[in-house]
Amino acid sequence: MGYNKNMNKSKQSIIHRLSHFILIGFILAQIMVFFIHFNYGKIISLKIIGIIIWVISAILGWLPIYIFKKKGGVTKGESFVKTSKLIDTGIYSIIRHPQYLAGILLSIAFMLFTQHWLVILLGIPVVIIFYIGGVEGDRDGIKKFGQEYQNYIKKVPRFNFILGILKKLKK
Repeated sequence: MGYNKNMNKSKQSIIHRLSHFILIGFILAQIMVFFIHFNYGKIISLKIIGIIIWVISAILGWLPIYIFKKKGGVTKGESFVKTSKLIDTGIYSIIRHPQYLAGILLSIAFMLFTQHWLVILLGIPVVIIFYIGGVEGDRDGIKKFGQEYQNYIKKVPRFNFILGILKKLKK
């Protein structure tokens, strides 16, 4: 019984690492094609929307690092992901996974800016893998924080920051 459980954990770890490797491959390929076809897009309004989404992505990607280090109970010198407290304030009171959403939005920003079919094609798996990462993040949050995280799930949307803002304004 214990052997089978360890085997499943090992298999999950391999799948998790493989999905990260694939994600990195798609991201790097999308970035390379983005820079090669940087001036390909001709619809200026899509380029502007892409830039706005890019900025939002940068904020959502970097803000959690600061928040986790400040409020997450991270031991000095440890990675910001080694939180010991559930954060449900600030950006985390609006969406549960700002960094996964940042990855999704960055990929979409590349698509809108270049408007190149290959950037779009490479971006689709990136979006899907980041979405799956958010789902896995919820599963990990439940394992780590139990009922407290399940209550958090009921209050705060995974990625829908518009719904999260509306919920916050209703309070």
